[in-house]
Amino acid sequence: MAIQYNKLFKLLEERNILRTELQKRIGISSATMAKLTKNEPVSLKVIEDICRFLHCQPGDILEMEQQSERPLLKLLREEKGMKLKGGLYHQTQIKLAYNSNRIEGSILSEEQTRYIYETNTIAMPKEEATPVDDIIETINHFQCFDYMIDVADQELTEDMIKAFHSLIKSNTSDSRKEWFKVGDYKAKPNMVGDNRTVSPAKVKGEMAKLLADYASLETVQFEDIIAFHHQFESIHPFQDGNGRVGRIILFKECLRWGIVPFVIDERHKLFYYRGLKEFETAKGYLMDTCYSAQDEYKKLVDYFMED
Repeated sequence: MAIQYNKLFKLLEERNILRTELQKRIGISSATMAKLTKNEPVSLKVIEDICRFLHCQPGDILEMEQQSERPLLKLLREEKGMKLKGGLYHQTQIKLAYNSNRIEGSILSEEQTRYIYETNTIAMPKEEATPVDDIIETINHFQCFDYMIDVADQELTEDMIKAFHSLIKSNTSDSRKEWFKVGDYKAKPNMVGDNRTVSPAKVKGEMAKLLADYASLETVQFEDIIAFHHQFESIHPFQDGNGRVGRIILFKECLRWGIVPFVIDERHKLFYYRGLKEFETAKGYLMDTCYSAQDEYKKLVDYFMED
């Protein structure tokens, strides 16, 4: 069982109480406050003092979470820690990086992606020129996936989403443009095809609302994660990299809620884009596409998790 204090911080936000004010009013140290932030155990006295200050019950500020409900996340973390070659973590790193970059225009093949991951080198045909960004963003995606695995069981936050973007776009040619904000929301308007997205001035507010609405769900189902993804892509909060960040979030939230995640591959690409475009009038199209992709990844999961 793991302790979670998400309810506490939500209650503080609802009552407009700063964390520093809580710390001062009940006389707890910075170290104890850090433990609360990191969901680490604190003394019963601290819990009682907080409840007395907020006039609430312990159940209003903390909850116990069953860790064993995420066997897939546990396996991915174990294999990551072991640096196991050829396992589910290894295969997922390659498949997700290749496919997520490929549908955004990368010309690297799956075999070249695998070669980069396994050898940290790149082998290209002599006559073929490859954009340096394709290589950098592939390596960046590996690092972003690792971070995502580390935080997969935590509540999705604005800072976390910005960290995903920073990891994916760091050291790219975009990062050298003065107006391009790596790890922060867009400064210039952008469009998806012929569809307008949320203006830069409104992005922060729209993202805050999206995250608040999502966090308010008592339980999260597969359909809720897909709906979040559609809304995130509609907002298009970053100058570039929204698709890859969005799909990392999809994978993370599936792991967080004990749902088999999925990879949108080349075969699902057109259905996926059409599903995003028509989601407001025909939710089933995107849902069916994601269910189909989930079935494919489940075959891989079943192979590695078979008793």
